[in-house]
Amino acid sequence: MNYKTPRKAIITDAGFASRYLPITKTIPKGMLPIGNKPVMQFVVEECAKSGIEEIIIVATEDGKAVYEDYFNNQVPHIEKLLVSQGKAERFEPVKELLSLPKITVITQDKDLPYGNGSPFASAKRFIDDDEAFLAIYSDDLVLGTPAVQDLMDAFEAHPDAAAIIAGQTVPHEEVKKYGIIDYDKETSVLRSLVEKPAPEEAASDLASYGRYLLTPEIFKYLDPNNTGKDGELWTADAIAALIPTGRVYVKETTGKWVTTGDPKNYFLSHLEYVLNNTDYADDVRKFVSEN
Repeated sequence: MNYKTPRKAIITDAGFASRYLPITKTIPKGMLPIGNKPVMQFVVEECAKSGIEEIIIVATEDGKAVYEDYFNNQVPHIEKLLVSQGKAERFEPVKELLSLPKITVITQDKDLPYGNGSPFASAKRFIDDDEAFLAIYSDDLVLGTPAVQDLMDAFEAHPDAAAIIAGQTVPHEEVKKYGIIDYDKETSVLRSLVEKPAPEEAASDLASYGRYLLTPEIFKYLDPNNTGKDGELWTADAIAALIPTGRVYVKETTGKWVTTGDPKNYFLSHLEYVLNNTDYADDVRKFVSEN
């Protein structure tokens, strides 16, 4: 069957981000700032720009309250104070935040095994049987053209899709860090998705990352009975299980994919954003060149 065009996105931040401790014992990883906005807001805005109307964030139990406050608290006392000080324009970013699509925050189902597929399975009840949806890891940030829009365009070209995965070329020596894609470039059909191959064994330099357009067919495999490596529930394994349908497609995205999954790459991603999107970029360049 053909599924309805996606109007919902599931975004995950349900892990404990141990590489960021101690800060992530209090602040969810997706709330770390890039400029004056958290990573999660960039991902939500990417969805909004691409026509997504409803977003489900899957968080930890502690993180749930943080996200609910951030996306829904209207803080009228702050607006009132700024207006009284003649600084009403400083509240405009908050108004933009509060105008984002409907956001529901849930926690991961405790009955599901550990694994990066479990947050998506936890949000199954929000997805109708006849609709496709976006599945997104919040620590993958896309600068420039929204990858969600690229996936939506690919769905228009392949309305029979069971799944569409985003891919981007990485340096050949780094393929061992990623799930590597082998696909037919004429039909865009996925042949295989191999996790962290040795460079000499990799089918390509095209890496899969945390942007997927999925259909309810995926939930058949995002199931506690289908755990993989280390007894975990993996999104990549579920997508691989759909390959025999011949309806899993690949979209090479055009925006720049950066990761915030660890402190080093978070810093580099933040720096790249600052250097290309702020009015203090030249001050940063000057500081770096002088130190």
